[in-house]
Amino acid sequence: MSIVRITLDQLNALPAGAFINTLSGIFEHSPWVPEAALGKRPFTSIDQLHDVMTTIVDQAGNTRQLALINAHPELAGKAAVRGELTDESTREQSGAGLNLCTQEEFDRLQALNAAYREKFGFPFILAVRGFDRHGIIANFEARLHHGRDIELRESLQQIYRIARFRLDDLLGV
Repeated sequence: MSIVRITLDQLNALPAGAFINTLSGIFEHSPWVPEAALGKRPFTSIDQLHDVMTTIVDQAGNTRQLALINAHPELAGKAAVRGELTDESTREQSGAGLNLCTQEEFDRLQALNAAYREKFGFPFILAVRGFDRHGIIANFEARLHHGRDIELRESLQQIYRIARFRLDDLLGV
């Protein structure tokens, strides 16, 4: 589960398949994003690469955006319990201490996951880096009061933050 780092120059020089594969974990289970970014090479900065990839998602339309949102696991959800998270998600959730939840915190997160999915029809997404369990639960509770349109946009913004963290990790920043 360690992060293999490469340089932006190495990324730009990769053959198409390797480029897509290398960036396939940036946007959870959505290789269509780096595939669409492929023709925009060479990238001169991580900022430019991130901007291109987020623009691709912004312009992808509601169906693809919802598929991307739904590709994300619930926080401390069933996939985490079964050990089915991607390496990236495992690192992120563990880094926020979600693997250390008390039974009460775990039960609260399960209830919040269910309430959120029931209300909005997709999983709660939060770029958990910099949060602890208490902050995650507080954010979860606050966002349950939003409308669906606000949460769709917020989910995409959180995905963009996650993508930036993952790009920084990959490219050694």
